[in-house]
Amino acid sequence: MAEQHKKRMVNIEILRLLAMAMVVSLHYLAKGELLEKLTGPLSLQGHLAWILESFSIAAVDVYVLISGYFLVETGFRCRRVISLVLQVMFYTCLLPMFLVITGVLPPGEITFYNILQCVFPTNMLHYWFVSAYVLMFLFTPVLNAAVRGMGRGQLQGAIVLLLIMESLSKTVIPVRLELDNLGYDAYWFMVVYLIAAYIRLYGIPFLEKRGKAILCYILACFGMYLLTMLIRGAYLVTGQFENFIESAYGYNHLLTIGAATALFYIFKNREADGKRPWVSKFICGIAPCSFGVYLLHEQVNVRYEWPFWLGADRCGSPGSLLLHWLGAVLTVMVIGLAVDYLRRLLFQGAGRLFVGGRLDRALRKADARVNGSAQEK
Repeated sequence: MAEQHKKRMVNIEILRLLAMAMVVSLHYLAKGELLEKLTGPLSLQGHLAWILESFSIAAVDVYVLISGYFLVETGFRCRRVISLVLQVMFYTCLLPMFLVITGVLPPGEITFYNILQCVFPTNMLHYWFVSAYVLMFLFTPVLNAAVRGMGRGQLQGAIVLLLIMESLSKTVIPVRLELDNLGYDAYWFMVVYLIAAYIRLYGIPFLEKRGKAILCYILACFGMYLLTMLIRGAYLVTGQFENFIESAYGYNHLLTIGAATALFYIFKNREADGKRPWVSKFICGIAPCSFGVYLLHEQVNVRYEWPFWLGADRCGSPGSLLLHWLGAVLTVMVIGLAVDYLRRLLFQGAGRLFVGGRLDRALRKADARVNGSAQEK
């Protein structure tokens, strides 16, 4: 049983890396201005870009599913929050210094607001994902207590009601709802967390067969693209629904969370290769650094620059788009993983200085208090 659990861990780490590559894909396409406007004519290259977008958009939900899948059965740890915030500040504070020293960023372009974004990244929404994720993480003791206090039917009902409110309404009503934040918030992350908890505790039998999960993922992704083209066609004929055209590409759309859940199951039930243990060791060694890829390429001073450094403005045909897209994703992944691996070694060395100290004991007491109150019943 332990061996099977280990194999699944390796598979989930592969999925973690894939999800981050999909995030890079999303940012390259959007910030590289490769997603042609849906309100006008679309070239063949434009259609290809939107198809790539369709197969990448589930990345954020997948990342939250992975977190929820493991966090639902682990206790709350204050050091996780502290470690995450310090990791974020490593990039927000040091990267601008590096850019100034290398001459990429003129010192005069750094404003007081930029400094606040770097020093208080979570509160200043330097990275919207981090701000939403930290808030969700702080609620995990409450969410886990709720999950433990519910039966299977109750949890099912709660998830269905939340999906009706957050996903179904925006999926079927052909207008942009004022409450709809497209999944860019902690509220949606908590809904995804509950779905992950349900998968961990009860599973979704229909998706247990890998072939069905693969089919569902492909259908959901192509469904996003086809639905978008259908709404676009209605707009071109009637002049209506302009604000609704890209609705299928929200993180809280039913097709998006459906694709994310199916993709999660594809890897959850994938057979790991036991003949090459060094491969598994390598994957498990670099996968924890995947979040650093996001923090590096989405840092506020470079997020709109790097796509053009990597040829986004030189994509003149579908073939050229594919080559530049693949090259950009691989380049950002390799550089980001390498940088965060070094950052991780630095943090591990510094962390050993605090083991057993006063701060360490205080954090352990805080963890025990939170987890103890969460388990009282």
